[in-house]
Amino acid sequence: MKFPIIDTERLYLRELKINDREAVFKHFAEEAVTKFMDISPCSGLLEAEEIIQFHLDDSGCRWGIFDKIEDTLIGTCGYHCWDSNSIAKAEIGFDLSESFWGNGYMTEAIYPVIQFGFKQMNLQLIEATVVPNNEKSIKLLEKLGFKRKEELVNGLMYFYLTNENVDY
Repeated sequence: MKFPIIDTERLYLRELKINDREAVFKHFAEEAVTKFMDISPCSGLLEAEEIIQFHLDDSGCRWGIFDKIEDTLIGTCGYHCWDSNSIAKAEIGFDLSESFWGNGYMTEAIYPVIQFGFKQMNLQLIEATVVPNNEKSIKLLEKLGFKRKEELVNGLMYFYLTNENVDY
């Protein structure tokens, strides 16, 4: 599937490419970005290339989130583990550079990504897992209409969104 450039009021999202390695390195070198992820802060350009290649090889897509005014990478988001066998589903993930927190950028980026998932990827279910003390991600998922399972799955909070309960 071809993953398009997504345009919003303040941002544009495009699929990450290997030549984004410097920006990806800078972003993932921030301890605040990787604090709740299953990776350590990025330690070099080769590691940044490996992050990008992982997403290029995966069944989904990882968009870079770029600020239109500065034309700089401020975060990433997208789908991985896309499975269209029985119930079409994918897991959504997102991260944002700390200096951009609290300004609504991730909400602005994720709304059209969810719409793309349901309308173009024909997903029926979007899943997300969150470390229990990652309050910002929990609030964002709840704001986007995700429902939470009560029990932890492998120590993580499990959220899901179906195409029936989306009205945006």
